[in-house]
Amino acid sequence: MTIQAPETVADGQLFIHGTFVPSASGETREVVNPATEGVICRVAWGSVADLDQAVTAARGAFEDGDWPALTLKQRGRVLLRIADAIEEHAEELARLESLDVGKPISFTRGFDVPSAADLFRYYGGMVEQLEGAARPAGGRSLAYTRREPLGVVGAITPFNFPFNLAVNKIAPALAAGNTFVLKPAEQTPLSALRLAGIMHEAGLPAGVFNVVTGDGATVGARLATHPDVRKLAFTGSTATGKRLAATAADTLKRVTLELGGKGANIVFADADLDAATQWAFQAAFFNTGQFCMSGSRLLVQRPVYDEMVKRMAAQAAAVPVGDPLDPETVLGPLAHRAQLARVVEYVAIARAEGAVLRAGGSAGIEGDADARGYYFQPTVFSDVTPRMRIANEEVFGPVLTITPFDTEDEAVAIANGSPFGLAAGLHTTDLRRAHQIAARLEAGIVWVNSWAMFENTTSFGGYKDSGYGRELGPEGIDEYLQAKTVVVNTE
Repeated sequence: MTIQAPETVADGQLFIHGTFVPSASGETREVVNPATEGVICRVAWGSVADLDQAVTAARGAFEDGDWPALTLKQRGRVLLRIADAIEEHAEELARLESLDVGKPISFTRGFDVPSAADLFRYYGGMVEQLEGAARPAGGRSLAYTRREPLGVVGAITPFNFPFNLAVNKIAPALAAGNTFVLKPAEQTPLSALRLAGIMHEAGLPAGVFNVVTGDGATVGARLATHPDVRKLAFTGSTATGKRLAATAADTLKRVTLELGGKGANIVFADADLDAATQWAFQAAFFNTGQFCMSGSRLLVQRPVYDEMVKRMAAQAAAVPVGDPLDPETVLGPLAHRAQLARVVEYVAIARAEGAVLRAGGSAGIEGDADARGYYFQPTVFSDVTPRMRIANEEVFGPVLTITPFDTEDEAVAIANGSPFGLAAGLHTTDLRRAHQIAARLEAGIVWVNSWAMFENTTSFGGYKDSGYGRELGPEGIDEYLQAKTVVVNTE
């Protein structure tokens, strides 16, 4: 089954100052369905001039528009209306995200869209809690603090979770009182454009939220250097994040970075192996492995190593791979052709390094030689050593490596031996061990006897090369606020 993109995102336009408008050049690019390789629609291909226009609109909305004039309660009500509007359009958004990204619709219906609505509701309710504090002051004076918005926020989001990772930035930034310019991934821009229309219809004033589609080298780079952008929020590769941080330093704008990962998932010999197998599969293959917090490195204590290898290989071989719009599908295609090529390359590297292929290892849909789309079979390698490239470099696809260990110290050393530190996990029935190992793991979020359990109240972010800053929870809104101290002489 296929669907057409809604007319609001299929007409080759950007969203600037509350209106869908063509790019300055009139140039457009195709958006490709990764499951069929067919063209969904064309979107506008923005330029520096378009980005500048969007920033001007956002700055005007912040300095002179209706948004800063709203009370905190009124601002919160707008966010709550946006949450309601997302739920009203839930099926449309879920199908659109599935069509654009190749993500199974059971996931977009069950997680992506409901989570986004809940996040607007969470921060909409937090707005009135943005209070300052009275502080001790010398003499006859009064000192107090204010928590104020930064101004224009720019965001660059990736192709793997285009809707959620945009909303993770949009909702707290708007709750804090900022205005916003979004540059979505060029491969998956459709949900961002549809969200722009939904937010405007829900009562968000013109100019508060703007979307400029285009490539990172042009639109993204200008967002990082624009002097009127006070904050840049980026999710993507570590290499790109480092370049953006260096570029943004020229204007001393604040930067938060959620970057790459190579999550270690540790299974101790006392773990419930049935549960560990299910969680390890989800950790490695959720969203076809296109997940910065993927548990792509499975570390297994030697007494249960052979058993876990057998279980993971069997699980991978049995998973339904196919049409993302089929509710029975568990794994869809990779999001675009270049990502498929990257996975093919790393599987070849792993074989050359001596890793043992236990399942998968090939492109396409098993049993369907004529299938089109950017599919790759869920792949499991055992006998992987910590020095192999496949154990150190982010593949960003459905590839799991399994490595044995003997002691707790060895497991922690292997887990922390990566330059990344976004997520980690462990499986054990020993509560003492769970707390002690979690404390030693260098990662922004650690799951015990689970994986990818998210709540909007709890934050995540990176250690080391996985970036800095936090999203979700109270920490998420703090990234979009600045403190001001006011001292009043009462004499």
